[in-house]
Amino acid sequence: MIDVRHLCKSYGDLVAVRDVSFLARDGEITGLLGPNGAGKTTTLRMLYTLLTPDAGEVLVDGINAHEDPLGARRQLGVLPDARGLYRRLTARENIEYYAELHGIEAGAARARIDHLIERLGMQNIAERRCEGFSQGERVKTAIARALIHAPNNIVLDEPTNGLDVLATRALRDFLRDLRAEGRCVLLSTHVMQEVAALCDRVIVIAHGEVVANGTPDELRAQTGEAALEDAFMRLIGGQGVAA
Repeated sequence: MIDVRHLCKSYGDLVAVRDVSFLARDGEITGLLGPNGAGKTTTLRMLYTLLTPDAGEVLVDGINAHEDPLGARRQLGVLPDARGLYRRLTARENIEYYAELHGIEAGAARARIDHLIERLGMQNIAERRCEGFSQGERVKTAIARALIHAPNNIVLDEPTNGLDVLATRALRDFLRDLRAEGRCVLLSTHVMQEVAALCDRVIVIAHGEVVANGTPDELRAQTGEAALEDAFMRLIGGQGVAA
């Protein structure tokens, strides 16, 4: 479970995150939505300890992420906006490297890597260098790398960005499997179809604050809109473009 409490972050006079609180529960997919400049990416970076908040805290399975960042990271699997693969390594070697960083014994690492390669349908790319990979192949490799230590909490920033229809459908099925296993999945996306198809609960951020928190049906009821996209636009007051 990820518990975000009153996060604030400024860059000089620019207030990026004013006051953000929400709960992402185990066994659910929680969607994080917001227009460009709303503070969504800054919130995620504080959540997975890339940035230090000016105020507030993040608890990951009860561990304070900024008092014990290493402890929190052990409970988190993160797919950041920049995938950050080592292009001269193969997909398997990228995953192996992260297994070593997590201190996973070699035999156990091999078994986990083989399992993830099969589960994500990576058999045809596992021994290829990542240089020249398609967007979908990069995302698969980055997700496998993020999950190598079997974290309970998974944070994904725009995971379907640039994916084709088949890759998107496969990723949706994979995220549903993670939810069925009882894991906490926090999904940042700008694609309303993803929210409607996957999310149990939606957090909407605008102007650095949470402006709505509920199920997709609750947000539609709250705004009186039949379409989730229209509900989103009403909640953010027409600010910017969804992202």
